Amino acid sequence: MRILEEFWYGNIEPTEYDTSSCKKYKKLWELICRNEEKLQSTMTDEQKELFSRYTDAVREHQMTTDCLIFQNGFKLGARMMLEIIEE
Repeated sequence: MRILEEFWYGNIEPTEYDTSSCKKYKKLWELICRNEEKLQSTMTDEQKELFSRYTDAVREHQMTTDCLIFQNGFKLGARMMLEIIEE
């Protein structure tokens, strides 16, 4: 039960994941940042404000999606374990 104990005491954060070893992730992040900088350099203040509201909404949507994916993955893992135990 060590992992449950670690989870209980907050030593495991289920939403954290290591992206440092994923070259694809790093390249995509760099591309996003580079394109955002280029885009913002061409915007008026009003457009920047609109873009900021847009990116905030996209981030909130992504966090909600991540949470739902986590929940579904956890449920699937639990169902798999129950099936194995029942065999």
